[in-house]
Amino acid sequence: MRNLLFTFFLLISITSSAQLTFDKIILDCEKKWVVFPEEYGGIYKYGFIYVDSRAGLTFEYRGNLKIDSTGKIKAYPNEENSSIKVPLYPSKTPIAIIPEANFEQLKISKDPDSLNLNKLKEGSIEQLYSWGSIYNAWGEYQKAMELLEKASKINNEYEGLSVQLAYSYNRLQHYKKAIEVLKKALIINPTDAFIYKEYIYALVNTQQIDAAIDSYRNSLEVCPDKTYVAENAFYILQGYFYKIDKKNFDKWLAQTENVMSSNEQIKKLVEQMKTEMKTEMKKNRQ
Repeated sequence: MRNLLFTFFLLISITSSAQLTFDKIILDCEKKWVVFPEEYGGIYKYGFIYVDSRAGLTFEYRGNLKIDSTGKIKAYPNEENSSIKVPLYPSKTPIAIIPEANFEQLKISKDPDSLNLNKLKEGSIEQLYSWGSIYNAWGEYQKAMELLEKASKINNEYEGLSVQLAYSYNRLQHYKKAIEVLKKALIINPTDAFIYKEYIYALVNTQQIDAAIDSYRNSLEVCPDKTYVAENAFYILQGYFYKIDKKNFDKWLAQTENVMSSNEQIKKLVEQMKTEMKTEMKKNRQ
């Protein structure tokens, strides 16, 4: 009975003055109150999106909503208006922004200072780096590069900045810029596997395959993290493939095929490349 009474007092009935429209992408909803699409039983999650100084783009989950056929919204806030912080990862899921006309009824404010958010100062290196990293993760490389370059002007030795900037450069095919940044990063962090991965990728794409092989072998010796070994070997194989250099393609394949086979996705790509290389060789002999 006590639980029933609690639920009764927790329930807020609202008549929506503006229809929820699920047409926004998560990246465009920083500092917004939002609703995620229906999950089950007509229930929608609502909360606030912001950038956390440690976790990145974050959803401050505040409760659930239900919308009946007449447009009436019933909101079920979390117990004692508590919150749950959920990191947001790349997704194409469209979400809806809660109209300001409903804020008072939902007992929320436009700028929820009452929430315990790890906010970032606008224009600070922390904010520029955080958003640059977020844009990289979400595939918005041009936006990422612009913010990370601004951050680099403030402090180019900020932790993690160099490799994130190089990552943007590589995705935008600015390989020479990436190499310049990564050379300096490797002096500071000579055992960082992610830096090596981006460096090898950039070297291959500037036709410096011998240098890429040297870096690959060096990374095997100095990097405790072996996460990217198969990927690095694949980049080099891909370099020979695009040059239609069958001799070196076969030689590198013989040395690293076992390594690349540890990754199922790469293994499939290697098999495709082997088939296409054979086809290309037949064409050349005709």
